[in-house]
Amino acid sequence: MREWFADYLDALNRHDLDELRRFLDPAVRRAHLPAGADAWIGDYADLLHGFPDWQWKRIQLLVEDDRLAVHLRGGGTHTGPFAHRAPTRTRVSIASFAMYRVEGGRIVEASGTDDAVQIRSALP
Repeated sequence: MREWFADYLDALNRHDLDELRRFLDPAVRRAHLPAGADAWIGDYADLLHGFPDWQWKRIQLLVEDDRLAVHLRGGGTHTGPFAHRAPTRTRVSIASFAMYRVEGGRIVEASGTDDAVQIRSALP
């Protein structure tokens, strides 16, 4: 699972949306967000549109059976439109906490902090 997560994080940081899709169950459930891999990919594409240099860094990873608890640090510079906000050139850094359940090498359930809310609140 640790190697699996390292590969997942690598796909995120390379901004490889096609590769990211292989880590997601097509019907992945996300707490308080639209379900499905297409919605997940769309949300990540929106983030990258607003923050083309966005990168994630793993702070801590706990593994128990088919579940992962993850603390990440994410950051990038707001150089494109994001959440109906024009680019501000503001550097944003957030802490992200997530729980994933993985079946057959794909995330089937996810919950955690709402990164988009944190990012919007960090913009001037």
